[in-house]
Amino acid sequence: MMSDVWTIRRILTWTTGHFEKRGVDAPRLTTEILLAHVLKTGRVRLYVDLDRPLSKDELAAFKALIERRMAGEPTNYLTGTKEFYNRSFKVDARVLIPRPETELLVEAVLHSVPKDAPSRVLDVCTGSGCIAISVAAERPQATVVATDLSKDACALARENAQSLGVAERVSVLEGDLFAPLPPGETFRVVVSNPPYIDSGDIAGLSPEVRREPRLALDGGPDGLVALRRVIQGARRVLEPGGLLALEMGETQGSAVLELLRAAGYADARVEKDLERRERMAFGTQPAA
Repeated sequence: MMSDVWTIRRILTWTTGHFEKRGVDAPRLTTEILLAHVLKTGRVRLYVDLDRPLSKDELAAFKALIERRMAGEPTNYLTGTKEFYNRSFKVDARVLIPRPETELLVEAVLHSVPKDAPSRVLDVCTGSGCIAISVAAERPQATVVATDLSKDACALARENAQSLGVAERVSVLEGDLFAPLPPGETFRVVVSNPPYIDSGDIAGLSPEVRREPRLALDGGPDGLVALRRVIQGARRVLEPGGLLALEMGETQGSAVLELLRAAGYADARVEKDLERRERMAFGTQPAA
């Protein structure tokens, strides 16, 4: 691969085929993302410059990324970024990579946060900060508090809040779920994408997912440990009529609905993602 002239066209074709043979997900897209990253350009530009040859340094850098990707390192860790809700977030091995389905959770939260009035939102298990920061960016009068048990995740969430211009309205607190909150704080919305994968299922995940922090994946023996605690804890901090919004595993709808009802939430319900999978659950704090 390091000899002869390698144009963008040639390297796109070769690498896509190589990834296909090795079972890499979305081989063409992965190739384009990695090559665009090396060349510091956009994916569309690759097709404008198909006959442009790569320099030796560019080839060497691209080859190094191919080897790391083949070793199971996620594409977004290699590029260091992930697009989420029309913004570019920094991601690395400290945090879970934001998923497209979580954008639907943001959409649901935004429906409950006024555009033209102050409100307070709590994001529990914030990770990269993608939910908290997206809500703050879309609702300029909202104040958002984000918590995470991981010191490293909190540091990255703060970086993202700063780079995306919402650091003055997003407070990132290190600690276990609701523990870092000062006494008496209440919120219009509590949102959480907690760990919800059964502990026994972690070993069967793809090599790429297993590279992500186990703390952000492992939901305990039944996958519901964190969800139970968030559901119970949110009752203590939600305003009357406030919304609890949760992401969950696609087989957990019935169990989570039962937990919401048992905890006393009104209008407990589950909703599906764009692939018709039950991935979100909601409950409303009863009026005082």
